Amino acid sequence: MKGRRPVLVAPDKFKGTLPSSEAAAAIGRGLLAGGVEQVQLLPVADGGEGSMEMLVRATGGRTLPVQVSDPLGHSVTAAFGLLGDGKTAIVEMAQASGLWRVPPDERDALAASTRGTGELIAAAIETGARTVIIAVGGSATTDGGRGALEAMGARFAKNKSDLRSLRNLVKGRKLLVACDTRIPMCGPNGAARVFAPQKGARPEEVELLDQGLREWAALAKRSTRRDPCDEPLAGAAGGLAGGLWAFAGAELKLGAALLLDRVGFDEAMRDAYAVVTGEGKLDQQTLVGKTVFEIATRCRQGGVPCYGVVGHDELDPFGRRLMGIEVEPAALPLQDATAGDLAEAAKRLAKRL
Repeated sequence: MKGRRPVLVAPDKFKGTLPSSEAAAAIGRGLLAGGVEQVQLLPVADGGEGSMEMLVRATGGRTLPVQVSDPLGHSVTAAFGLLGDGKTAIVEMAQASGLWRVPPDERDALAASTRGTGELIAAAIETGARTVIIAVGGSATTDGGRGALEAMGARFAKNKSDLRSLRNLVKGRKLLVACDTRIPMCGPNGAARVFAPQKGARPEEVELLDQGLREWAALAKRSTRRDPCDEPLAGAAGGLAGGLWAFAGAELKLGAALLLDRVGFDEAMRDAYAVVTGEGKLDQQTLVGKTVFEIATRCRQGGVPCYGVVGHDELDPFGRRLMGIEVEPAALPLQDATAGDLAEAAKRLAKRL
């Protein structure tokens, strides 16, 4: 190990199997067993599930429980994070409005609301937080953020809106939306057509949802002069990102870049001998701003070797060269990866470091 510098272990979650913290611990164990002398664990996220845990852990913060509405209006206990600086909060929308909250046989894409997320944002602001990061992956909703905005004080009629209470709530605060997808709100590549089928929407409901988002975007344009319909990133979380951007003045950011900056990834990378990242599957989606791609890009630009432990590698050689990453695939069914499997793959990878 050159100068006894550590190997930085910075995986995303292995979706459906392991959160990023458990993946990092497993990969770290495997590297040490394979002869690596020192590792530094830095679990990461892209704005989806696990983002709150990552930031709270990295900054020495805490989580605060709140009673909120789930996607179908039932009362549930969720939480938001207050970071170590005491001035920044993180709301993970999946806590309140995530698809996991609704059993498959109860999913109702037309009725699902982001109200609970708005209740979490309001609760975070009430603690005195000056900056609120909203991580918006994993949603059950396609309401354009209407439910969240109403919970934050906005009132909407068919052709007009009353934003006075909303503006009072967010005055002097910065809202940063960590988006895990680049899609716009409306159209053939928009929130309804791309993701609503995964949330239980039938084909005819997809059309209704897309039309609803177009009408919602038109109301936003009339009310605020901000049109989220074709705005990049606005389609994240069924348009929640676009609703917060248009009506609450939020800033939209790619979640991977925003969250890596917040946990000091670049500084840790520069102090490392090499970086090992990972996720469940490398494929073409990885190349459009996912965490592993962002990490590999930063490593390439910083001259630090980057390796990946993944469940499956479906990238072609050009894709891997584009990322600048060497991959150790575990070659496992995506829902069956265990911590032991990742540790074994990392042990094999250690021989190449």
